[in-house]
Amino acid sequence: MTDETDLFGKRPGQASLFGAGDDRLQAPLQRSLPDPETVRVRLKALLEKARSAEKMPWSERDARMWQTVFPNMAKWLPKDEADQLRFEFAQEMQRLRQDAGEQTAVSQSFG
Repeated sequence: MTDETDLFGKRPGQASLFGAGDDRLQAPLQRSLPDPETVRVRLKALLEKARSAEKMPWSERDARMWQTVFPNMAKWLPKDEADQLRFEFAQEMQRLRQDAGEQTAVSQSFG
C-alpha cells in the first residue's frame, strides 16, 4: 500500500484492487467480439427448432424476441451466410405464424 493522501491529508480507507502497480489485480479481459462458430451453432440450432416444429415452439413474447435477436446475431457471420440464415429463419417464422393463424380460424369456426 502507498503512503498517498487525498486533498485533505487523509489516507484512503481501502485502495482500489484494480489499476497500475505491482500490488494490484489486473482488470479481467473480456472478448469484444463473439466467436463466429459459437454464433453459427446457436443460429443453426434455433433454425432447426423452427423447422422441426409443427406449431410455434416459442411463446408469443419469445417469438418476437427471436425475430429481433436472430438477425442481429447473424451479423457476426460472413454476409452471404448471414443473409441465407436470416432468410431461412424468416420463412420458418412465417410458416409457423400462418399455421397458428389457420388453426385459430378453424377452432373459431367450430367454437
